[in-house]
Amino acid sequence: MRIFYGFNQILTMSGGPYNAGIIEKGAIAVKDGKIAAVAGEKEMAKMPFSRKAEKIKISGVAMPAFVDSHTHAVFARPRLEDFSLRSSGLTYKEIKERGGGIISSVKALREAGRQDLEKSLLSWIEKFAEHGSATVEVKSGYGLDADSEIKILETVNRVSRKTPVELVPTFLGAHSLPPEFKKSGDYLSYLIKRVLPQIKKRKLAVFADIFCEDGYFNPAQSRAYLSACLKSGLKPKIHAEQMKKYGGAQAAAAVKAVSADHMDYAQLKDLPSLVKNNVVVTFLPASNYFLGLSHFPDARPFIEKGVCIALATDFNPGTCPCLNMQFVISCAVTHMKMTIEQALYAATFNGARALGLEKKIGSLEKGKQADIAVMDAKDYRETAYYFGSNLNLATIKKGRIIYEKGNTVRC
Repeated sequence: MRIFYGFNQILTMSGGPYNAGIIEKGAIAVKDGKIAAVAGEKEMAKMPFSRKAEKIKISGVAMPAFVDSHTHAVFARPRLEDFSLRSSGLTYKEIKERGGGIISSVKALREAGRQDLEKSLLSWIEKFAEHGSATVEVKSGYGLDADSEIKILETVNRVSRKTPVELVPTFLGAHSLPPEFKKSGDYLSYLIKRVLPQIKKRKLAVFADIFCEDGYFNPAQSRAYLSACLKSGLKPKIHAEQMKKYGGAQAAAAVKAVSADHMDYAQLKDLPSLVKNNVVVTFLPASNYFLGLSHFPDARPFIEKGVCIALATDFNPGTCPCLNMQFVISCAVTHMKMTIEQALYAATFNGARALGLEKKIGSLEKGKQADIAVMDAKDYRETAYYFGSNLNLATIKKGRIIYEKGNTVRC
């Protein structure tokens, strides 16, 4: 038994939707990697196991470790040329026409060695933990052929055995049309016939995703493809309504997708079907920020209509090289009309819902996994207030400290 105490506040996220469930001057008891109790320090001291438990004092604000439910963390190199072109005024479409965008990442990844990809992903995952994330979804999608997509998913699976951070693999073979194919329908058939059987046989992924956007894959194709993926045992996710209203939200509802991500241009009429089909909407505002967009989705109507809202980084080499969920939370508060409590809840409990893991992680409750982030703060609101920095002092996974700032957080 181990007791973490000394916290100024604990955010349990256990008080219902978007309720932070704050405990002042609290403590968290952990046994066998799971939470045994969460209570005020005085109440914890009265519990029968308290006297013999190992005690670790950490000053700060404790909350569930972040659940980053949307990343593209396996890539060969950053897209610095794209960044330069964008800063010169070119649009996403114009950069793609010049050979940039996703296809430039595909070329680099196909040439990359497996050991280099593994080393790179391990390095990024360490940084996720450093910023308070203990569970990270990782997509494929920069291979776009059988060998390369499997190479990515195998990298995720190998790294998951070498890091305490929990990795959730997603197959995003339908990310873009590769140069070998001229028609999107032919490529999707190739993925279904050639790639999905291998992924299913080797259990390489949990989810399947598709980029439903004009110039990529249309809503009808997305529905059919995700239905095929579901038959192969992969739960559906979808990139939708990122660049304009296109029909991806209704495609998500039709296949009962676990999450529909981006959703910048989803409309009010889309919301009832999303609620009815339990589709989590994952907003990725750091991507909007990096692309210099003036448009950010307004989260208030979604929340008011009962849509489950999650936040994630969208960490990737082209449109969002950000892995700090604290910055995402700040963006959501300042640009998406979310309250601080809503944003924190969306980055923890609802992030877990976007991965189907809410019964295990995402809140600090008895019986759940002891995944905790501790912020260098006296008040939880500082997490969104001090943007652009890393307030995380310690990340705890299954009751074990996996990141400790300067090895100095324990008093």
